Amino acid sequence: MHEYDLLVVGSANADLVVHVDQRPAAGETVLGSDLAIHPGGKGANQAAAAARLGARTTLLARVGNDAYGRMLSQAQRAAGADTTGLLEGEDAPTGVALITVDAAGDNSIVVSSGANARLTPEDVTEARRLFEAATVVSLQLEIPRETVEAAAHTAAASGARVVLNPSPPAPLPGSVLAVCDPLVVNEHEARRLLEDPADGRVDGRVDDRATGRPEEWAEALLERGPRSVVVTLGAEGALVATPGSAAVRVPSPSVTAVDTTGAGDAFTGALGWRLGRGDGLVDAVRYAVRVGSFAVTRAGAQESYPGAEEFEKFSGNCEKGAT
Repeated sequence: MHEYDLLVVGSANADLVVHVDQRPAAGETVLGSDLAIHPGGKGANQAAAAARLGARTTLLARVGNDAYGRMLSQAQRAAGADTTGLLEGEDAPTGVALITVDAAGDNSIVVSSGANARLTPEDVTEARRLFEAATVVSLQLEIPRETVEAAAHTAAASGARVVLNPSPPAPLPGSVLAVCDPLVVNEHEARRLLEDPADGRVDGRVDDRATGRPEEWAEALLERGPRSVVVTLGAEGALVATPGSAAVRVPSPSVTAVDTTGAGDAFTGALGWRLGRGDGLVDAVRYAVRVGSFAVTRAGAQESYPGAEEFEKFSGNCEKGAT
C-alpha cells in the first residue's frame, strides 16, 4: 500500500485578492474592495483540496523564508496535508498571485513566481522517496518546465499515475504527454495548446480543430500522445476522452457562482485523489465536477474547498436536485 494517495508537485503562492464591479480595461483605473490575502498557488490548492476531502496528500513546492511562506505551510497542515516536501529558502520571496474578481465571479490573475521558479529537477531527484510513496502525481506549469519534465518522468519510473494540467498553457514534449493519464485542460488551455504549432509537427500548422467543439479538442489532443484527456467546461461540467472510445460528457450541478478562483484546482486535486483510490476515470471526473461546483459557491481558493462531511451533504443535495 502506498503512503500517499496523491503527491502534488507545483506552485505555492500568496493570493492577493481585490473584488471589483468590473475588471479594468487597458489604461483604466477602477476602485475595489479591501485587499484580502489567502493561501494559493495551483500546486498548494490541489494538495489542500484533496487533503480536505480525506486524501493522504503531500506537496513538493518551494516557498520563501517570509510571512507568506509560513502562511502557506500552516494552511497545508490545517488542510491535513503532509508538508515534508515543502521546501523553504532565503534566495527568493514566496510567490504571489495578484487577483481581481468581478461581480460575476470571474477572475483575472497575474503571478509573480518568486520561490516557485527555484523548484529544480535536483529537488525532484532528492524527493524521489515521495514519488515512490505516491499512487498519483499531479503536475501543473507554474514551476520551471524542466522541473515538470523531471517530475513526470520520475513519477512514471516510480509506477505512479501522472495527472497534468498545462496551466498556464505551454507546449509540452511528447515524452511528457505520453505519461499523462489524464491531461486536464479547460477550454482556454485546450485552444491554446491546439493553436500553438511548437509541438514538433513538421508543417508547423495550427490544428483546425482549435475552433471546433470540445469533442474535437479532445480528439486532437489525444493524437499528441496522452493516455487520456479531460476537458473542463465550467458550468457545463467536463468531457472525458480516451483512445478508441466515444467521448463522455459529465454534467455539472446547477449552482450560483460567487468566485471561480481555484475551482479548477479543486477539480484536479479531487480527480487525482479519486484516481489514487482506484476509481475509473469517468467516475473520478463525476466526483471532481461536484467538488469544483462546490468551490465556486464560496469566495477564495483554498477557503472555498469542502471538507468530507460538507461535501457529502452537498453531493446528496445534488442527487436530489436541490443545489
